[in-house]
Amino acid sequence: MCAAIVSMEGLAVALAAPVMISIGGVSAGLALPLGLGFFVACIVVAGLLRRPWAYWIGWALQVVAIGMGFLITIMFVVGVIFAVLWGMADILGRKIERERAAAFEAYDRIVAEEQAEQETEEEV
Repeated sequence: MCAAIVSMEGLAVALAAPVMISIGGVSAGLALPLGLGFFVACIVVAGLLRRPWAYWIGWALQVVAIGMGFLITIMFVVGVIFAVLWGMADILGRKIERERAAAFEAYDRIVAEEQAEQETEEEV
């Protein structure tokens, strides 16, 4: 879920680069590298989310996206929206992983108990 959020965010910010140039008056020399660089960073982070430290980089990207609001005001809104989406995806993803691990542990325990019962019955 986090990979989808950060990928969409990268696309949204990359598409905001022309808006920064035309409406915000930001120079193309700043807006284009910033927008495209952010897009590439988001795609790289989406690919690295199997590692726990990549989530911290994702949070840093949220701060950068909100900080782009100093260049064009609408990015404050867009950045906050994506930060909330990222936060919810991170929290829910961790919850799902905990519940999944607990379910597998319970399943393994049940299977082990059934195998022990079968071995006991075979001995009798």
